[in-house]
Amino acid sequence: MSCCVGCCASLTCGLCTSAASTITKKSARLGYCGLFGLSLIVSWVLREIGTPLLKKISWINTSDTLSDEWFQMEAVLRVSFGNCLFFTILAVMMIGIKDQNDRRDGWHHGGWIFKIVIWALLIVLMFFLPNPVISVYGFISKFGAGVFLLVQVIILLDATHSWNDAWVAKDEQKWFVALLVVSVTCYIAAFTMSGLLFIWFNPSGNDCGLNVFFLVMTIILAFSFAVIALHPAVNGSLLPASVISVYCAYVCYTGLSAEPRDYACNGLNSSKAVTTGTLILGMLTTVLSVLYSALRAGSSTTFLSPPSSPRAGERSPFLESEELESGKGKKEVEARPVSYSYTFFHLIFALASMYSAMLLSGWSSSESSDLIDVGWTSVWVRICTEWVTAGLYIWSLVAPLIFPDRDFY
Repeated sequence: MSCCVGCCASLTCGLCTSAASTITKKSARLGYCGLFGLSLIVSWVLREIGTPLLKKISWINTSDTLSDEWFQMEAVLRVSFGNCLFFTILAVMMIGIKDQNDRRDGWHHGGWIFKIVIWALLIVLMFFLPNPVISVYGFISKFGAGVFLLVQVIILLDATHSWNDAWVAKDEQKWFVALLVVSVTCYIAAFTMSGLLFIWFNPSGNDCGLNVFFLVMTIILAFSFAVIALHPAVNGSLLPASVISVYCAYVCYTGLSAEPRDYACNGLNSSKAVTTGTLILGMLTTVLSVLYSALRAGSSTTFLSPPSSPRAGERSPFLESEELESGKGKKEVEARPVSYSYTFFHLIFALASMYSAMLLSGWSSSESSDLIDVGWTSVWVRICTEWVTAGLYIWSLVAPLIFPDRDFY
């Protein structure tokens, strides 16, 4: 197994090294996202083919009663642990960087061959750790994944408010019409999706009270968002309310679709048959979702811009100032403050590593199956995420009324 892991890491390392020179000429953030994406691919490959190999390692296969699902979860957690350590080490190393005079600024943007080798070694070394250490990491990852989901929600709220403010600031009738059209479209989509979910997850002849409760709550929340946002005392906007409504409906869908395949109220997946295409599609969806969330969080000026940065408090395109990150114009760049917090950027990816491990291992539950992110643990995590999103959005509307002397924006 250690030989297989080493080969996988070596192949990945080789592919990354060949692109290292290209990465340094572009945004460093894309390079880190590439490493993160590769860690997910390695996790999935070992999840699918690593069980018989892990069984041959004496310090991992310590009992004859361990199931194949346990070995799958173990492989995912070990790769995730190595990836998480890599980004955590970088986060600690970047603490306190304020301007580009700091030598560590070059460490963040350059040295890719060295960083790729360290990343691969960390992943390989995780397979030499005893099981109790990985169990502790799996327990901690549940909380880390929860923090990542919370950051994801805050990023969404920040993005929707920024979108609304940007269009309102144009102060032209066509933009107000566009706001109305997008808002109405989002609400139509939210209620249409909820209607379809009633058909898919409340099949006739079955007692699906729990699913109905989830769906009714989603509809009530969507109405509540509009009522509260349009209340004269709140002075809110319909666009953020509609976007959050669509997001809540989507999260509700992901929660219901994560119900066990043998659950009678899961009308979409009554069959236990799992095809390679289903697994690949599920993996791609997971990779894209996690990558976007980590990338968006890692680029937010709300979270990342330090007080000394000229970008603090501003909204700017995600990929800009490529010359600043690649080191061009060195004499001019060195005197400038960093454009975002490197420590928080890497911390986001460390948390995303924990979150992806939970998705691929079924939140470290004993009900893991051949499918990704399926089981009652996943259902409740999704539904609770929806409710937390609703609570945070409503709080963002009513907090200025409760605490009028405080600045919430």
